[in-house]
Amino acid sequence: MVEVVSSPRRDIQAFHPFIKLNRLLADVPAGRSPAPDGRPIALQVGEPQNDPPAFITEEIAAAAKGWNRYPPPRGTEGYRKACVDWLARRYPAGAGLVDPDTQVLPLPGSREGLFFAALASTRPGRDKILLPNPFYHVYAGAAVAAGAEPVFVPATEQTGFQPDYARLDPAILDRAALAFLNSPSNPQGAVASKAALKAAIETARRHDFAIALDECYAEIYDDTPPPGALEAAAELGVGLDNMLLFHSLSKRSSAPGLRCGFVAGDPRWLDELDAALRVGGAGVPLPVLAAGTRLWSEEAHVAENRARYRANFDAAERTLGATLGARRPQAGFFLWLEVGDSEAAAVELWREAGLRTLPGAYMSVPDAQGNNPGAAYLRIALVYDADRTEAALRRIGEVLGASSARRAQA
Repeated sequence: MVEVVSSPRRDIQAFHPFIKLNRLLADVPAGRSPAPDGRPIALQVGEPQNDPPAFITEEIAAAAKGWNRYPPPRGTEGYRKACVDWLARRYPAGAGLVDPDTQVLPLPGSREGLFFAALASTRPGRDKILLPNPFYHVYAGAAVAAGAEPVFVPATEQTGFQPDYARLDPAILDRAALAFLNSPSNPQGAVASKAALKAAIETARRHDFAIALDECYAEIYDDTPPPGALEAAAELGVGLDNMLLFHSLSKRSSAPGLRCGFVAGDPRWLDELDAALRVGGAGVPLPVLAAGTRLWSEEAHVAENRARYRANFDAAERTLGATLGARRPQAGFFLWLEVGDSEAAAVELWREAGLRTLPGAYMSVPDAQGNNPGAAYLRIALVYDADRTEAALRRIGEVLGASSARRAQA
């Protein structure tokens, strides 16, 4: 069995990495960055800097009369169909598994849906929420908000940077309400194999909890499209039982401000999530749905985005591969860079180079032996154009390379 760490209910801020980062750097003056104007460069947050397609504005303007209506909880028929059509193109083996009328729900981004999924799934006798460690902070924050007990499952280099829920104690699994599985993963950019996806789905079905499959980075990959949970479900049969699949336009279309995505899955769990969203008021306005409908139907801008991110990781290999051992991720746009002490490295990069990065220690909790699996890593978002990205990477190499040399001499 896998050794896990559970956490009692605590302040929701305890899991918010950017609050911790702001405190860490509050009294540290920023150095001059390698940007032409010398101003700091924000590499800590996964916010795409590529321009989204211009037609977003056109679609929103054409649907502007919709601003005077409350967002329809189930969206529009056109939006749901566009989501299902995209799923069929992206995961052809799963074509026909998703009914656009009963198995798709629009979301104001995947983050909001993931958060509400924890609220919707927790119930008496089902008070544990499983998540990887390291983790996307919304998973842990959602568990706390739902009054559930977060159970942190190792997702380290030894496990392929993915959690193995099938190896957990059955007593834990029988009390699980929800499990989060993120592939490609944030922060490591690791992809779960189809076999691993099937094992996770079968575990959720065997113990009757929902599995939230967060695939918001599914379109940002290096060479090979990551397998999806929809394909795994097609091979397993039994439709989408116990599954909730989350997708977003934030990364795919460089439109995080649009707040538009969807969840597809088991109608039983989808209805519970729908009810929670209706109570919470998190809907997608009609003009946004109009823009989203077109974005899910268009692929050229997505291929362009992939090419940009691929070039950024080429630059990371050139500049940091030899000196700092930068590992090229399978997908996503984060560099998960091993630096020894992530807090110290983040402070040094801010003070010496005006580069704001995120300590991996803030995206994980200590294991049973007190070891924080993210403490040695920095998460660096390679979301800028090629010139700015390469300049930032060179400066990272200079600053951290010099620190490494000083430690070696000490």
